[in-house]
Amino acid sequence: MRLTLVLLRTVLFLALTSVGAAVVHAQTAPVVQQQTEAPAPLANTAIEDAAKAIDKAKNELASLQNGVKENGSDDDALVALAGKADQLGRSVAGVSAAVKPRLDQIKARLTELGEPPKEGQPPEADIVTNERNALSAERAQINAVTGDAENLSAAISKLGNEIAEIRRELFAATLLRRTDVSVSVLQDAASAFVEEVTEFSQALTSWLTFVLKFKALAFFAAIFMSLATALILLSGAYRLFGNYLQRKESGTPPSYISRLSIAFWSTLIRTLSLAALLVTSYFFLDSFNVLRPDIAPVVGALFGSIGLVYFVRRFSNAVFAPGEPHWRLVKLSNRGATSIGACLLAMAVVHAADYFLGSISEAMGSPLVLTVVRSLIAALIIGLIMIAASFGRPMLARNGDPDAPGRHWPRGMAIILRVLGAALIVAALTGYVGLARFVASQLIITGAIVVTTYIGLLSGRAISRTETFGETGFGRFLAKKFKLGPVAIDQVALLVGFCIYGVALMVGIPLILLLWGFHVQDLQLIAYRLFTEVRLGGISISLVGIFTGILLFAGGYLFTRWIQRWLDSNVMARSHVDLGVRNSVKTGIGYLGVGVAALIGVSAAGIDLSSFALVASALSVGIGFGLQNIVSNFVSGLILLVERPFKVGDHVVSGTAEGIVKRISVRATEIETFRKQSIIVPNSELINASVGNWTHRNRMARSEIPVSVSYHADPQKVMDILLELVNAVPLVLRNPEPHVEFLRFGTYSLDFELRFMLADMGDGMKIRNDLRIAILKRFREEGIDIPLPQSDIVFHRPQDTLKAEPLPPEPEAKPEETSSDDGVEEDGRVRRLRGKSADGALKG
Repeated sequence: MRLTLVLLRTVLFLALTSVGAAVVHAQTAPVVQQQTEAPAPLANTAIEDAAKAIDKAKNELASLQNGVKENGSDDDALVALAGKADQLGRSVAGVSAAVKPRLDQIKARLTELGEPPKEGQPPEADIVTNERNALSAERAQINAVTGDAENLSAAISKLGNEIAEIRRELFAATLLRRTDVSVSVLQDAASAFVEEVTEFSQALTSWLTFVLKFKALAFFAAIFMSLATALILLSGAYRLFGNYLQRKESGTPPSYISRLSIAFWSTLIRTLSLAALLVTSYFFLDSFNVLRPDIAPVVGALFGSIGLVYFVRRFSNAVFAPGEPHWRLVKLSNRGATSIGACLLAMAVVHAADYFLGSISEAMGSPLVLTVVRSLIAALIIGLIMIAASFGRPMLARNGDPDAPGRHWPRGMAIILRVLGAALIVAALTGYVGLARFVASQLIITGAIVVTTYIGLLSGRAISRTETFGETGFGRFLAKKFKLGPVAIDQVALLVGFCIYGVALMVGIPLILLLWGFHVQDLQLIAYRLFTEVRLGGISISLVGIFTGILLFAGGYLFTRWIQRWLDSNVMARSHVDLGVRNSVKTGIGYLGVGVAALIGVSAAGIDLSSFALVASALSVGIGFGLQNIVSNFVSGLILLVERPFKVGDHVVSGTAEGIVKRISVRATEIETFRKQSIIVPNSELINASVGNWTHRNRMARSEIPVSVSYHADPQKVMDILLELVNAVPLVLRNPEPHVEFLRFGTYSLDFELRFMLADMGDGMKIRNDLRIAILKRFREEGIDIPLPQSDIVFHRPQDTLKAEPLPPEPEAKPEETSSDDGVEEDGRVRRLRGKSADGALKG
């Protein structure tokens, strides 16, 4: 029997998977023996392709290693090699990941087959042995491929680290390279500069002549297209951010958020518009073959210098606002704002001129000494400007008058400026021209970018403040357009502030990284790794995958809500399905849809839930004890939704509340009392305790009206009157018919109860009220009394009081007085007093 079961399981596995089975082509063997040693063709093909990919990757790695050795001093070439190495590493990782599912299948199947029989044990079937051998051989092949892939990945990672180390050494060597600064060097630089000017003027003249003769149409077309592109971008920016680009004067000083917003957006939008003009101009000129190889870098450097000077000018105007102290972001006097802005602009012009002349020297092949001397002069000028600025008096006067003479810098700030200026001069004069030039450029450009980014972050924070965004023009527009309230506007403010944070960081951080030696390829590689693979220990997270997962979950959630509304309003409403059934179906579909959307979102995000299996198993016991009430309520909620002992709209009575069921969720049920109080009852209490449901199967219910009459009334007449009155009500059911129950002989009354059935118990209150009024009116007409409660009162007096004041003779009792049970007893002698009747008359 055991052998038969093994054979059946094996044959079924081979028929379903068609992968990993072995086939032996024997001429005379039976059908069972046709399962042989060779792996399935699909598996073989996959392994062979993986092995070929690994061999190709090894050759590419060797080529990259040779390229690193040959281009060890070229930073641009090293950047390109680093990008190729990263791409190669991803392809190798993809090869390893492609064969992993097959390896998992093989391991699982070998576990099912178990170990081969040991010596002395009964032999197993040949088909099982052949399959185990084939799977083991295939596993060995996959292990060999994955082992090669892991070794190759390690080698690629080592190469990437080596490239990064070489680039760091190159950067440090370039900055710390020392050059001899002497009179002879200055003389050589002067002669080289004269030759460079002559050569460049000739090259520029020949290029302009060529362009005007043969490329005039292409030249003007490129200029026109670039201008049109910049104009479109600028006009769009003005339409979107026009209120944030211009300082509008009004009778009141501008708010802090207005100053921040205009400073940030006017600097960013206008600088980006000019950058778009310059970039598109260069692109079109190059695309139309207007630029020659020796002129193209010079034109690019010219456009870059223009953009730098314009950016620093816009930045200084936005922050310091010369001539407009009420828009100023720092506490400076008018003269101080003007002088500091002029110093920054002068340093930017010096840096831009040095950069532009450097591109000319590179294009003309000028000697290195010219570059050294030019950088020396630029560093000296920038250092002198910083030292001169430190002796100024830019700070706002104590009386707050911007036109008054200002105060000196704070002592610490003045010292910093002087130290930096002196350090630049000393470094340049001692031969560290590269270091001095780099520090000078970073002080100008990086400082401006950092401050602009910081202003953007301050703008986002200011807009995100409570009740701030609604006071802006854009906030008022949104509130009026979409009829948003204060709470909604504050929520929109959070989103707008977050977007401003993103814009400021996405513009500022890449620019700073580029200035500090990173290349565009480096930024692309960082962005790719950031958005596709972020490793936290052994877990790999993809920001793109997470974003995709969030979008898929949101789409699934919205689709679920649409399905719920469509089923409720179209299918179930038209079918006149009960309200409780509709609520149960909607709730079930909602939880099912959200669960499926969550699974799809998690899968799309690339989160491997098996990584959390160990943690989940460790926490399962604690979660079971700590959340047992929540789990109990959750399971009880599912039972209520499926079993439906009550539904939305039912009138229920539980141990804690009585009212109408308004909502049933998986944790608790909302019951609204008749006083409009919502009571949240945990589902476990409704499952484990008795719950009365007045409308479980239908809304038909019995209603009762108790009636008491005096002993003088005729019981049959009372019963006839009650039946007559209840039968006159149209809403009272005739089957079963109403009836009157003579309940008891009460202490002071005859007690009856009128009972009748209603189709809808919701009508019971009004019908009972109307019947009580009709009964009281009819009883008064018929002279039937409804008595009040009566009691006996006994007074005891002392004997001496009785002797001193003898009782007067008792009058003869009337017949009606002797029939009453109520009276006053005085020392054994009874005086009968009648109680009040229903109409308030005192009898007796």
